[in-house]
Amino acid sequence: MPPDLTAIPLADILLRLGLATVCGLLLGFEREWRGKDAGIRTHALVALSSAMITTSALSLYAEVQSNGGDADPLRVIQGLAQAIGFIAAGTIFVARGDPRRTVRNLTTAASIWLAASAGIVAGAAQFRLLAVAMGFGLLILTVVTALKRAGLARNEDED
Repeated sequence: MPPDLTAIPLADILLRLGLATVCGLLLGFEREWRGKDAGIRTHALVALSSAMITTSALSLYAEVQSNGGDADPLRVIQGLAQAIGFIAAGTIFVARGDPRRTVRNLTTAASIWLAASAGIVAGAAQFRLLAVAMGFGLLILTVVTALKRAGLARNEDED
């Protein structure tokens, strides 16, 4: 059997999946530190699985293309987006007995979505994009909380 020229080298796989996992761990640590339900493991697993599926899709795309076929790896990302939407939506809670209809865990749902996006981007080997997005994401999660504590931002009920 001839060597698979479309296979992604092990070092690249380790880098892609490792960075996605680290990004998920960072996002999850911030959520867990604040006492939210979806914490370190949830975010890390979402980011890792997104990177794994994206890396697989790109590898399969290269294999199909090398054999003269036509495939679209963007469909995998579209499927991931739909699936993670269900997981994120499951974390959102609406207090029906509250006359204000308080919504909770929106930030946690958004951070799960960011973890999935980090996994997709890491799986696609878009490392500069990953670094910038993670910097902004962690900045949003930490700085806005500090501003709330200082009374410089609205103290929302959701989380």
